[in-house]
Amino acid sequence: MINYKRFSLENGLRVLVHEDKSTPLIAMNLLYNVGSRDEDPAMTGLAHLFEHLMFGGSMNVPDYDTPLQLVGGENNAFTNNDITNYYLTVPSENIETGFWLESDRMLELDFSQKNLDTQRNVVIEEFNQRYLNQPYGDALLKLRPLAYKVHPYRWPTIGMDMAHIRNTNLEQVKGFFFSHYAPNNAILSLTGNIGYELALKLTQKWFGPIEKRAVQSRNLPAEPEQTEDRILTIERDVPSTALYKAWHIGPRNRKDFYTLDLVTDLLAGGESGRLYTKLVREKKLFSEINAYLTSDIDPGLIIVQGKLMKGVDIQNADESVNEVISGLLSKNGIKDEMEKVKNKFESTTVFSNTSILNKAANLSFFELLGDPGLINNEVEAYRNVSYDMVIEAIKRYFVPSNCNTLNYISTREEK
Repeated sequence: MINYKRFSLENGLRVLVHEDKSTPLIAMNLLYNVGSRDEDPAMTGLAHLFEHLMFGGSMNVPDYDTPLQLVGGENNAFTNNDITNYYLTVPSENIETGFWLESDRMLELDFSQKNLDTQRNVVIEEFNQRYLNQPYGDALLKLRPLAYKVHPYRWPTIGMDMAHIRNTNLEQVKGFFFSHYAPNNAILSLTGNIGYELALKLTQKWFGPIEKRAVQSRNLPAEPEQTEDRILTIERDVPSTALYKAWHIGPRNRKDFYTLDLVTDLLAGGESGRLYTKLVREKKLFSEINAYLTSDIDPGLIIVQGKLMKGVDIQNADESVNEVISGLLSKNGIKDEMEKVKNKFESTTVFSNTSILNKAANLSFFELLGDPGLINNEVEAYRNVSYDMVIEAIKRYFVPSNCNTLNYISTREEK
């Protein structure tokens, strides 16, 4: 059981504290309730750009990393469709340095043209390296707009078009910052060797003076229900042909989330998963294959992706994937498989929550979802998934009219 206490400041900052005296460290996780779904379609990539800008210096601290490193701290960050998350670990006696640094960049960044130009170039280079200059890098750039037609999930976190980042000016950057990066749009979690009273004192000292801001209201277009299958075929100079399939599912808070999570574990739980066993080991149709759900706060996707063996017909491979999924409707052996993946989920979750950094991140995210107590209830929710719930989920979501298929054809195999 992970015990925690919770409080809020007058400026709206929500704070969760979990004391763990077994470690000399403290983890600080600061989650901002802003991601790529909050961007204007004509100006995408800003949330991810801010992940970089936040390390480029703040109003009073020109260099974020050095002061933290000097007191033995480490830090990092990530951005996704829904959130921007900053986290650090530091020896407990130096935790005030973490409060100082995080509160100052929440207060105001270094809005200089030099900083913007530097970080903009970093993001553009990252886009080129990750999406354009490596095999299969643009696959999700193609799959997302195939699956989503109106919802902002149709573009990746890094942005829809690098021209948006290239043309961003300081006024746009400032506007996005002050309408999203605010105490009343953030959740702070502290775990490790810190008591509630000290956490309260330091939070009030460093974050209390920051005023509330007019956070931009979120009014996102709902993705219409898909009524027919969608197929896109593209050709690329890659080592082998690949197949990508995506089905729409509900939001992260829907009750069947854990059912679908279990389904992906049955399909792709390592080398014992059904997709690997049937299509890699036995039929030798794929060299590798995986399945996962996107875990988005708004309705997301289940994605199956795999690379085909040379000479395999992609239509045959596609049909074989559908056969493996349909095979879950048979009770033959599935009870033992379900118990196995449930045990693995429990052990993985329990082990993960031995990390103060993971506990801090989970507390922040579950608070955003509306219930930080989920950190103690996830295993039970997963264990409560029944075979009938699996059947219902497969019949509901894995239907042709809900499927998006990207055929990623290798031109090398034609030569």
